[in-house]
Amino acid sequence: MKIFYVILYFIMYIQNSNSIDFDYPSAFNFGDSNSDTGDLVAGLGIRLDLPNGQNSFKTSSQRFCDGRLVIDFLMDEMDLPFLNPYLDSLGLPNFKKGCNFAAAGSTILPANPTSVSPFSFDLQISQFIRFKSRALELLSKTGRKYDKYLPPLDYYSEGLYMIDIGQNDLAGAFYSKTLDQVLASIPSILETFEAGLKRLYEEGGRNFWIHNTGPLGCLAQNIAKFGTDSTKLDEFGCVSSHNQAAKLFNLQLHALSNKFQAQFPDSSVTYVDIFSIKSNLIANYSRFGFEKPLMACCGVRGAPLNYDSRITCGQTKVLDGISVTAKACNDSSEYINWDGIHYTEAANQFVSSQILTGKYSDPPFSDQMPFFLSLKF
Repeated sequence: MKIFYVILYFIMYIQNSNSIDFDYPSAFNFGDSNSDTGDLVAGLGIRLDLPNGQNSFKTSSQRFCDGRLVIDFLMDEMDLPFLNPYLDSLGLPNFKKGCNFAAAGSTILPANPTSVSPFSFDLQISQFIRFKSRALELLSKTGRKYDKYLPPLDYYSEGLYMIDIGQNDLAGAFYSKTLDQVLASIPSILETFEAGLKRLYEEGGRNFWIHNTGPLGCLAQNIAKFGTDSTKLDEFGCVSSHNQAAKLFNLQLHALSNKFQAQFPDSSVTYVDIFSIKSNLIANYSRFGFEKPLMACCGVRGAPLNYDSRITCGQTKVLDGISVTAKACNDSSEYINWDGIHYTEAANQFVSSQILTGKYSDPPFSDQMPFFLSLKF
């Protein structure tokens, strides 16, 4: 496999008040494992060891990935530091440029006793509100002592509010609901999402960056569980029902984003079509330098999926009377999927590069500012 690195230059300029200028003093992120930089690990006190983080960080970065996430690449391109997780109190975290409230396993709907994460979208927003209140209180009472560590008041109105959540609402629903029932539940999920957006707006948020959900049916976890019948798979080997649900969710999320923009004209809402980017990557994986579109890099059982739901990446367990370890593949840059659920750093880099072309966003922003990003082809 040949790896080439090219530099993409995007020359951009601001045209109107709703344009994306990427000149934000801070960023506040809400979501699930797609953008969790350590919140769930800190919040639940769980371990996430190597090989997670093995590439860029050379140690576990508390991310469900072999390296950087999409949000890490986006922070780099906006000249902002990687976002520290809200719940991680160790290592003298600096929140001057923002904070990450995303937690793996989180949903838009309120968590229930069987949820992987208790930190639903509404709870993450409550954490943000508390963070803002406490930060401003400390800044007002202690003079300049915390100036280097906490965002000032104007960073909340001028900052970027990034949201990537909804995948777990849909994927989890399929374990107990039919496709029709999952589709019927989408409006209520998005009502909760809209209520959360309004809360952020009421707290001063004006710049919103919303990712739609990716092709759930192409994740090894869902193929292993729901794709045993080949008639349930599409031409790429993905579970058709899951992708159908994701498409309807995204259609309604897009409409909601446009509605919100119309209701609050002083806001700037950018909707990003992650589904199209990832679907294109999977459909044309070899063109973009990948060799394994669906198979997990870190797992057990080997081809075709290298995935077993009973064991996670890096774990050692006794399965069927045999001790096995879910190990990483030799070269994760050949794989799109890291552990059956999450993408590899190489795939995240590709997704980021496509986001930054601006053509997958509404409104598009391909004429607004320069970006420099190394891509794998």
